[in-house]
Amino acid sequence: MPAASILLFAGSARSQALSKRVARAAHASIEAAGARGTLIDLADFDMPLYHADVEAASGIPNAARRLQALLASHDGLLVISPEYNGSMTPLLLNTLSWCSRSDPGSKQPSGLAVFADKPAALLGSSPGALGGLRALMHLRDLLGYLGMLVIPQQLAVSRAHQAFGADGRLIDERQRAAFDGVAAALVRAAG
Repeated sequence: MPAASILLFAGSARSQALSKRVARAAHASIEAAGARGTLIDLADFDMPLYHADVEAASGIPNAARRLQALLASHDGLLVISPEYNGSMTPLLLNTLSWCSRSDPGSKQPSGLAVFADKPAALLGSSPGALGGLRALMHLRDLLGYLGMLVIPQQLAVSRAHQAFGADGRLIDERQRAAFDGVAAALVRAAG
C-alpha cells in the first residue's frame, strides 16, 4: 500500500511567520510518521477577496483551482494557523472560502468534494501563552462544516518565537512528543 499523502500549509503568507516555522517542523514529523508530505506556501496561491459577484463575473481563480487539485490529490490535510484577534487569519478563511466553491466547468473535483470525509489535523502558533488555541477552535468548526474529519489531537505552540532550536525542532520534549503525536494520528487516519 502506498504511503498516505498529507498536504500542509501555514495560514500566513508572511515570509518570517511563526506558523511557517511550525509548518516546516510538521513536514518533518509527517514524513517521520511514514507519510509523504507536501508543504505549500499560500503566498503562491494569490486569490482576490472572496465575493460572489467576482465569482459570477470571473469564475474560480486559477490559484483556487490549483489548490483544489492539490487538496483532492492528497489523503489528509494539516493546517498550521496563527491567531489574529482570537481567530484564524483572513488569508486562511479566504483560501478555504474559495476552495469550497464548486467549479461546474471543471472535470476535476471542486468545492466541498475536495474536503469530503478527508482527515485533517490542526497546529497553532503564537508568541503568546495560548499558542493560537482560540484560532484552532474556529478552524476546527470551519473544517467540520466543510465535511472534513478533524482528528481530536492538536497542539498550540505557545511562545513559538522561542520554541525552536537551531535545528528547526521544538526544544521542549513534551511539546515535541505532542507534535509528533498529532502527525502520527493524522497519518493513521489518512492511511
